Amino acid sequence: MTPLLTHYIADPNNLKMFCERIRGTDRLALDTEFVGEDSFVPRLELIQLAAGDHAAVIDVPAVGPLDCVMEMLADPGTEKVVHAGRQDLELLFAHGGRVPTPVFDTQVAAAMVGYGTQMAYAHLVQRVLGTTIEKSHTLTNWSQRPLTQDQIAYALEDVQYLLPVYEHLRRRLETLGRLEWVREEFARLELKHGELARDPRHRYQRIRGWENLKPRSAAVLRELVAWREGEARRRNVPRGRVIRDDVLLELARRTPTTVAALRATRGFHPSEADRNGEAVLGVIRHGLALPEAEWPEVPRVRRIEPESAGQVDLLQAVLKARAEEEEIAPSLLASASDLQALVAAKPAQRENLELPILHGWRRQLAGELLLRVLEGTVLVSITPRTGKLRLTPQT
Repeated sequence: MTPLLTHYIADPNNLKMFCERIRGTDRLALDTEFVGEDSFVPRLELIQLAAGDHAAVIDVPAVGPLDCVMEMLADPGTEKVVHAGRQDLELLFAHGGRVPTPVFDTQVAAAMVGYGTQMAYAHLVQRVLGTTIEKSHTLTNWSQRPLTQDQIAYALEDVQYLLPVYEHLRRRLETLGRLEWVREEFARLELKHGELARDPRHRYQRIRGWENLKPRSAAVLRELVAWREGEARRRNVPRGRVIRDDVLLELARRTPTTVAALRATRGFHPSEADRNGEAVLGVIRHGLALPEAEWPEVPRVRRIEPESAGQVDLLQAVLKARAEEEEIAPSLLASASDLQALVAAKPAQRENLELPILHGWRRQLAGELLLRVLEGTVLVSITPRTGKLRLTPQT
């Protein structure tokens, strides 16, 4: 791997020169460092970029406006290469007003070629390049200045290996015939992120357990989450400092009607009841008053009867076997709840289910097979000699 020319940029003029040097590149490695404990939008401290023979750590507080960087990130002709980049992209949207696209996420691509789901960057670099990365500054305070040389070197490592890893993964994807699959996946993720960034009323879907609510309660949760978004932004504090996610979920379930009932809710801080108790009650009343047509659609899974539980287990076994055969992480294909929904649905309704496994490359790879297993047109058995599943089409 050719050594990169590295730069630490803490001056507006040097930033402009660096942007001019790499402008128009086909691909750009991207990472960020931020501090998010005390503000609504995390404070962006560093942006790390690598393209061609150059890599840079940009000291955001020191350089001033980031216009030239944001222009590059918005350039549709430049592919932005990230690793587990959701937080980075959200933060850059918050600061620049645009979602960086197109994106290539090496963590997603690694799962697509069978390296495992949610693989850490250091582990992926070790596997692909045989290079060990020291992760000694994982918990460093990036807001302290001056930065040490060790901190700058650590920050640079997060991008200096990204492009060689990208090249390896891209070759693997091309060999496996999955380049279009991964592009489809990135487009889906970009759309999902864009919708969330534009409308905070979509954010309730990030509350763990929301899908277990009744639709009317989900409507209350959606309004509470949207209210918290505005309140946290107004006060410039993290969302959880206003009201935690689990407390919002409990309020949506119980729908208290008095400030005293709010105070009795575990986790609802008394100072928040004093400050915003009446406002929260008003939001709850508004959510309850919404007509049914405006309630969120909750992905309702019918209760699996004991005799159907074996079908879910069978589908999981088939999915795992198919994933191993195709060298792909099974969790990238379907979740357990997806398989439960597939089994619980009536046969005539399965084609209309909005499940990822029934669309695009996932259907091509495994979804169609699972449907045929449920229809009884594919027989599942075990090969005695190897102990592996055998799938036999029935005529």
